[in-house]
Parts: sequence; C-alpha cells; structure tokens
Amino acid sequence: MRAFRYLLPLVVLFLAVYSCGAQELATPGPPLPPSGVTARDTPNDGGHSITIQWDLSQDDFAGGKVSGYAMYRSSDGDNYEYTGHVVAGTNEFEDAESVEDNKPYYYKVVAKSRDYGDSEFSEASSAALSRTQLFHLGRLNTLIAIVVFVSLILYYVRSAKKGKELYIRKIAGLDAIDEAVGRATEMGKPVLFVPGISTMSDVATIAAINILGPIAKKIAQYDTGIIVPNADPIVATVTREVVKGSYMEAGRPDAYKEESVFFVTTSQFAYTAAVDGIMIREKPATNLFLGMFYAESLILAETGAMTGAVQIAGTDAVSQLPFFVTACDYTIIGEELYAASAYLSREPKLLGSLKAQDWGKVILLFFMLAGTILSLFFKSDFLSNLFNV
Repeated sequence: MRAFRYLLPLVVLFLAVYSCGAQELATPGPPLPPSGVTARDTPNDGGHSITIQWDLSQDDFAGGKVSGYAMYRSSDGDNYEYTGHVVAGTNEFEDAESVEDNKPYYYKVVAKSRDYGDSEFSEASSAALSRTQLFHLGRLNTLIAIVVFVSLILYYVRSAKKGKELYIRKIAGLDAIDEAVGRATEMGKPVLFVPGISTMSDVATIAAINILGPIAKKIAQYDTGIIVPNADPIVATVTREVVKGSYMEAGRPDAYKEESVFFVTTSQFAYTAAVDGIMIREKPATNLFLGMFYAESLILAETGAMTGAVQIAGTDAVSQLPFFVTACDYTIIGEELYAASAYLSREPKLLGSLKAQDWGKVILLFFMLAGTILSLFFKSDFLSNLFNV
C-alpha cells in the first residue's frame, strides 16, 4: 500500500510530461509545404501524361498534421488549377487529366491537413512536356524473347527443308496408328475416326483434323475403309475436304466415298448413341478418338472396347483422360495431340515450329532453375526482375 502511494505520483507526472510533449508535436498552424517539386514526361507510355514528384513535408509523419497532398497545374506559370490529390506519405502523382502533348506545364503541390488547414504552395516545378514513346523500354525483354523464338523457328524450318533429321521423341500412341491401320486392312474392316464433339474454334479439334489428313492418306494407300461421323456441320465440311484431299494425294480419288464422312447431330448424347451404333453394327477394327470430348468419352471408349477394336485416344481435356487411359489401348495426352500432325507428316514448317517450342521450354526451364538458385543462395532478384514487364 505504501509502495502504491509513491508510485501514483510518478505515473501522474509521466502522463503530464507526455501530454506536454504531444502538445508540442501538434503545434497550431498549417503544415509546412513540400519541397523539391519536379515534373517530367511519364516514361514508356502513349503520351498525354506527366509524372510529378516531391520531397515530403516535414510535418508528414505518423501522427503529424499532413493528411494528403493536392496538385495544381498551370500552362502559363501564373494561373494554377487543381488537378488531383494523393494521401499522406506519397511523393508521386501521375497527371493524365486533359494533358496535351508537346505543351509545357508547371506544377505546385500543397500539403493538406484536416485540422490545421492547407500549407502554402510549394515552389513551382520547371516546365514539363508530355510526349509519346514509340517503344516501351520496360518490355525490351519481351522483344528479345520474341527474336530468339522466331530465330529458332526459322533455323529449324530451314534445317528440316535441307533434309536434316530433327529428333522428336517417340509417342507410342502415334507409332501405333500404322499398326492399327494395318490391322484393319488385314481384317477387311474400316477405321472409325471420331474428331470430338466441339467446333472448329477449339484447338483440340484443329489438331485432330491435322492428324486426320496423314491417317486418311495411309488408309487410302492400304485400300481400307474409313468412317468419320461429325457432331458439328462445319467440322463435317472440313473433315470431308481433308479426307477427299488425302485420297487424291495418295493417288486414289476413285476409292473415296462421299458417304464415309457425314454429319450426325449437334446433340451430345444423340451423337454418342449414333457412334455407339456404328461401332456395334460395323465393328471397325480400329477406333480413333481424337479431339475435344466431354461426358461421352467413357461411353464411347467402353463400347469400342466391347467390340474388340484397337483404340487410340487423344485429348487435351484433363478431366476425360482417366477414362481414355482406362478403356483405350493408347492415349495421346495434352501437347502430344498438338505435336501429332508434325510427328506424322514430317512437314518442315510444323517440325521447325515444334522444335522451336521445345527449345523455348528448355530456355525457360533454365531461367527458372537459375533464378531459384540465385534467390535461395545469393538473395538476388536479378532474373525475376528481368521477366517483369
């Protein structure tokens, strides 16, 4: 109790001193104006913008007087008009309000306070002119990447045209196509090609039709039948022309049958039922499911498996891959579907593009590993900053 008697006056004394100190910090009067105001053209933009910077007011600190800053602009150096504001602690502002290119502008900054009023105007900045930059220097890294990638494409396309053998890793599903078509020829049964149920705007559908060309040519050479049911009328038109062109390229235009490529319906499960019926009645020796598939994938694959056909599937629909892997003999996964046309046709332009993409991935992987090592062991952000746009 006696100790409390002596402690209480000390606490009261401390609070009194602290209160006096706080009152000294919050002396009456407006805040001091900011200093060092500069204005310059905003870099790497399309013009019509000027960036203003300044040194914070001496009263801009936690618990200080300043609540924000207001910018004033003049085109003649005399008449200043309000153009924007920012909160306290900010020392930069981008003025894009009705700024004309190649016209001089002057700026002053005022420190704002809720309780003490506004400060005086700062010293005026020197004249600044807005201009349009033809090139964004911050995107130089993107330009370099494009130049490197295009150079790789041109190099590999030229190499392929000169007859240089470009290595592409083996894709089991594509290698099995020759065997599957040969099996159909030996059995005297047709090949069923299902290009998915999506439209021509889908990348997987385009990839499937690119694969259809070389396969139809091989089928024509082997004098085997082909059945191509379509779920989209535009896709049906394209596949019909592709198959007809492949037969002509193989020198067998007489073997082409117009009714072998046809449109069924746009209804998902009506189409599925029709294709299942074809598999049950015609019993094709080989089923090729290539393109975009949805819920019908398992129904198609299971029906084909029941008929004893060799089945090769390919799609970039991740949710449907497990069904194809389970019910089909071979599955072409993701990017393998996109690479298939180059793999089968050995067309120099396609091969060059494919090889350039592979090397692009290698380069990106190298930078990712190098950036990780620099960041973890050397605390360097050099490579991460290199990829900032």
